[in-house]
Amino acid sequence: MKELSIFVDESGDFGSYDHLSPYYIVTMVFHDQARDINNDIKRLNEILRQSKLPESPIHTGPLIRREGGYEDYSMLERKRIFNTLYNFTRITETEFKSLVVEKKQLIDELDLHVQITKQFNNFFKENTEFFIRYDRIVVYYDYGQRELARIMVTLFNTHFAHAVFKKGAQSDYRLFQAADLLCTLELLALKSEKKNLSNSELAFFGSAKDLEKSYLRAIRSKRF
Repeated sequence: MKELSIFVDESGDFGSYDHLSPYYIVTMVFHDQARDINNDIKRLNEILRQSKLPESPIHTGPLIRREGGYEDYSMLERKRIFNTLYNFTRITETEFKSLVVEKKQLIDELDLHVQITKQFNNFFKENTEFFIRYDRIVVYYDYGQRELARIMVTLFNTHFAHAVFKKGAQSDYRLFQAADLLCTLELLALKSEKKNLSNSELAFFGSAKDLEKSYLRAIRSKRF
């Protein structure tokens, strides 16, 4: 049986526009179960272990901002954690797709539902042949946002009768953490383009040019 796993993460919320959260991003990481990534996961865990770094779930946003449990880690340690997850994400045999809505352009809050639904629909229609080659599609999501969960359940089941949903947590799968990282990088790319990177982001990456050269350029090759 051919099985496709899809790990979903999001950035932003379904509330009204806020200059501190100008985008809504949904990132999906696609993993064909025929591709064995167990050695990649073991390597990631071993690097963290040998570096005496935490093997707990990596949350890239708080890691960059030095918050949410990372307050006691130095810049060097935080960069090492980030780079370990980044390199894991880059080398695994996976692809990703990010759907992006700029909330400033929305008419009202309902319009976000409309725009996200349209993007999902268009993506599924354009790639039907890819999805139907699988006997089973398993979508993993933490159900952190019920609005997004409802949209996905409706659309996946409308387009693909062989899709099922499983609730998961960041601690359950490293590919959840990869989706989190890719979602963060997509947001950073958008902010960099608008010359709107925060002080903590500039301190972490050095500059917009360094961010592009060291991280964004290479990861784009994994886009679906």
